[in-house]
Amino acid sequence: MLPSQEKIVALPQLLEKVAEWRAQGQKIVFTNGCFDIVHVGHVDYLERARLLGDKLVLGLNTDQSVSRLKGPTRPLQDEMSRTRVMASFWFTDAVVLFDQETPYELIKAVQPDVLVKGDDYTIETIVGHDIVLEKGGVVKTIPLVKGYSTTQVVSKILRDSTQ
Repeated sequence: MLPSQEKIVALPQLLEKVAEWRAQGQKIVFTNGCFDIVHVGHVDYLERARLLGDKLVLGLNTDQSVSRLKGPTRPLQDEMSRTRVMASFWFTDAVVLFDQETPYELIKAVQPDVLVKGDDYTIETIVGHDIVLEKGGVVKTIPLVKGYSTTQVVSKILRDSTQ
């Protein structure tokens, strides 16, 4: 098995890893998303998130979850492709799929020390902020790289293909 594949875990495996990391005194950072087409904005965001702690856990929406959130034409890449790509980055320590519309139950199970989203959110609108703050953790927003979003990338591809 390749190292990136070892980072793709189911919830029970993740909870074992988290317990092991905690026993070693490591700070757990959590974020989530669809990560349908990975771009420089994603890389910048995730790299900054990882720097807020020792381990980065990434909750990734399943294909069905992405379709419910973004519409029937999404995702553009299947969940196994998306998990493998996200697991290949040095800054990602674990990738776990979730099928709900939000990662609330996943955050409740993981109990991260740091919860992170982009600055298009406020602390109060970040799902799971209540869980993390209640246990004494930190909730942070990270500035997004202007001009980069999956929607913008897809629009540019479509626009360029019709010219």
